[in-house]
Amino acid sequence: MTSFLTYTFKNLPSTSNWALRSSIRPLSCSSQLRAAADVQTKSKKTLAKSSVRNIVVVDGVRIPFLLSGTSYKDLMPHDLARAALLGLLHRTSVPKDVVDYIIFGTVIQEVKTSNVAREAALGAGFSNRIPAHTVTMACISANQAMTTGVCLIASGQCDVVVAGGVELMSDVPIRHSRKMRKMMLDLNKAKTLGQRLSLISKFRLNFLSPELPAVAEFSTSETMGHSADRLAAAFAVSRLEQDEYALRSHLLAKKAQEEGLLSDVVLFKVPGKDTVTQDNGIRPSSLEQMAKLKPAFIKPYGTVTAANSSFLTDGASAVLIMAEEKALAMGYKPKAYLRNFVYVSQDPKDQLLLGPTYATPKVLEKAGLTLNDIDAFEFHEAFSGQILANLKAMDSDWFAQNYMNRKAKVGVPPLEKFNNWGGSLSLGHPFGATGCRLVMAAANRLRKEGGQYGLVAACAAGGQGHAMIVEAYPK
Repeated sequence: MTSFLTYTFKNLPSTSNWALRSSIRPLSCSSQLRAAADVQTKSKKTLAKSSVRNIVVVDGVRIPFLLSGTSYKDLMPHDLARAALLGLLHRTSVPKDVVDYIIFGTVIQEVKTSNVAREAALGAGFSNRIPAHTVTMACISANQAMTTGVCLIASGQCDVVVAGGVELMSDVPIRHSRKMRKMMLDLNKAKTLGQRLSLISKFRLNFLSPELPAVAEFSTSETMGHSADRLAAAFAVSRLEQDEYALRSHLLAKKAQEEGLLSDVVLFKVPGKDTVTQDNGIRPSSLEQMAKLKPAFIKPYGTVTAANSSFLTDGASAVLIMAEEKALAMGYKPKAYLRNFVYVSQDPKDQLLLGPTYATPKVLEKAGLTLNDIDAFEFHEAFSGQILANLKAMDSDWFAQNYMNRKAKVGVPPLEKFNNWGGSLSLGHPFGATGCRLVMAAANRLRKEGGQYGLVAACAAGGQGHAMIVEAYPK
């Protein structure tokens, strides 16, 4: 198949400038978006099924998401995960001995604590008899942790699961070169002085060059930012549109923070330092200042910059998931039901970041819903260009027919319902922890705004994606 990036996309709906009419007013990018925003949600029925166990999220927390290299820089990943677990215990008062299983997601693993879920659980005081395992699925690792918990409960294996995620970008593992590693291992095996001297004689200075981790695809060797730049160009998303969307994210996050809407954030007393109380990456700027930044990946003509990309972030999150009957028996009032979910995979070269486009129609069909039934959308914002390209793809019959084997487009989420409390561009994106933040943002927004259905969606490295339906718990 010819790469879709070679097309001019003349059939795609054009996107006009995203006018920022006020600092918090939802933006509109086309007549189609404005029309969608005017659709009124009709009265809806619950998605409960008599043959399926109802699974609820009782509550969820996260420690503040911080720019890497700041207050968490001297900690280890399990320290952050432990803090999230302790915050969840304090928030919910759940007895530790009723938890059946603990699952955490992470991406860049600390070799000393490869099963970070287990180490964090023990550090937080959970019984050593409670199993815990760690999953990794790039930016949807926490999503995988949660849905694994859902499956354990749905199958009757568990009643209570704690799921979460963690990432510490301040201290990523940096390895010796392969040649140096091989020499060190061989030296360890050498039995005589002659063998050791022979090995040492082969040493060269370039053996000391370290191997630095990169946010790049192993299969394509392309960085995610480079892919985002190509994707934005393919869908004709301009630099201005990307900057405007990023500014929107920061302004909405700032407003939500000031109004106390980010209730999932819990305080974290960093050992030897001050108590961290809020995310520190929310920094509204101006379009004029953002326009001064140079392209970060494709130079000099690229459109993806530091200002319209998510930043390297340290953080952790955790949610308490239960069978509904168990939660009610323990006296809890859950936040939301966790309903249908899907995982998708596409070409990691040209469709790396289009997971939401592919996952959204599938999860809606599974749930028997349409886009108009959704009251709160929470999409992961890896890059402004990625978000806007997904919105264009979702609004294109041509793309649906030629690349998704669908008869028609799913439609585009109305921006008045879209990431209303900010997103990864502003709140931060600890790779392994973002999924829980998305689910709790949807659940808390539904409760605050009086909606019934939320849709969470995210892209991930490897060309994968995820979407889930969250249903508000009746008040």
